[in-house]
Amino acid sequence: MSGEWTRYLVVALVPVLVVLAVRAWVMEPFTVSSDSMEPTISSGAVVLLYKPAAALDTFPNGVVIAFTSPLDGHATIKRVVAGEGQTVAIRDGELYVDDIPISEPFIDRSRIDATYLGPQTVPTGYVFVLGDNRGVSVDSRDYGPVPRTAIQGTLLTGRK
Repeated sequence: MSGEWTRYLVVALVPVLVVLAVRAWVMEPFTVSSDSMEPTISSGAVVLLYKPAAALDTFPNGVVIAFTSPLDGHATIKRVVAGEGQTVAIRDGELYVDDIPISEPFIDRSRIDATYLGPQTVPTGYVFVLGDNRGVSVDSRDYGPVPRTAIQGTLLTGRK
């Protein structure tokens, strides 16, 4: 009887341990708690945080990341718009990276008309992040570039 219980215990515990390991080191559900990424990601949405991406040396512009907010230490999500060495500016609501206008079809331009920033050069080891809902987002315009060491992973959103 003891061997049978051991087998049941192993069969029950192995899946639990696998799920915990995947959640700790690979992928974890993440609940969005603000509307700063609308319309791409709505408040209350559950997305997947891909953790191995946190170890990347660079993050492509346009990818949505989760990171530790420099304001309050909570997990935050925003879109990377510029990496180290790049110059970022916003002129009349339009994003420019290295003086090239960036197409952002997910932005509601009527809400960010007359917005200006920069130009700012992103320092080594940092990324510049912006929320898609620029009118309400608190992002690198407010707290500056985010250190790569604060990045927890990328979000698997299905939209870019």
